[in-house]
Amino acid sequence: MILDSAADVRLDFDRRRRTGLEEAVFAEGKTLDQLEAILVMAHDRGSRLLLTRLSPEKCASLSPRWSSSLDYCAVSRTAFFGRLPDAPDEPAEVAIVVAGSSDVSVAREAERTLAYYGAGCQRFVDVGVAGLWRLTERICEISRFTVVIAVAGMDAALPTVLGGLVPSVLVAVPTSVGYGVAAGGSTALNAILASCASGIAVVNIDNGYGAACVALRVLRTAKTALPGDAGRAEKSFTRS
Repeated sequence: MILDSAADVRLDFDRRRRTGLEEAVFAEGKTLDQLEAILVMAHDRGSRLLLTRLSPEKCASLSPRWSSSLDYCAVSRTAFFGRLPDAPDEPAEVAIVVAGSSDVSVAREAERTLAYYGAGCQRFVDVGVAGLWRLTERICEISRFTVVIAVAGMDAALPTVLGGLVPSVLVAVPTSVGYGVAAGGSTALNAILASCASGIAVVNIDNGYGAACVALRVLRTAKTALPGDAGRAEKSFTRS
């Protein structure tokens, strides 16, 4: 159900303290009044926000007062509100491996989510298994990353192939790219869930944001687990 009143919007500003991850604003389905109210709440608190699924048309319809406070990416349909993220101060630990150029919008959503938290990544685009040589010539480089996010539509064979070649934590994102029986990504999702490669985590169709959040939790937990590193973990992914 689409809410009509901006008064129905309540933001969870305490979520970062509990989980290390802030609440993201899912803009799809929200009215302009609701989005305006959300931005006012964040502005009044001096808080940043990550907005996802914000269409170019809806972004352009927001009040001009916000134009200087929004960093918008039309490819991913994401926006950063408030202070821009700090540049990563450590080498990238996440690889985003993209089967085809048609999957880039989902991959870009994952990349922007990581950037919002100051986490770097490297993209490997158009390395789908239909031209397996494109993947194999990069596989040594990909395997050096702590987390690999694999983004693929159609039959989504890419995550299974990666699952048998790299030791990294592997997060698969099925996309809605594909003809006919691809069924809007359902075939890709089921193919990954039925994969014979063990240890693949799977998020929902087109959910680049969710995949990035898995990666952030993994990296944060890994830092916490290192001896003598508890102090650093407390700071990880909690930049204001």
